[in-house]
Amino acid sequence: MKETMINSKVSYPLTHRGKFFIIEHVPARICLETGEQYFSPKTVEHLQKLITGKRKPTRTVVTPVFEYA
Repeated sequence: MKETMINSKVSYPLTHRGKFFIIEHVPARICLETGEQYFSPKTVEHLQKLITGKRKPTRTVVTPVFEYA
């Protein structure tokens, strides 16, 4: 059976307390058939610590916001 999952690094967008964050170079397993991304429990825990910790972001970007109307 052919392997349909690959290891890769992705950008992970999330919202926390009304703020939008993008975390780059996050290790993930990606399904080649569906594009679904899977993260290990250790990776998810690290993502949470990055957002709730005191660490300064690598950079900041301005993001336009539109309403679906």
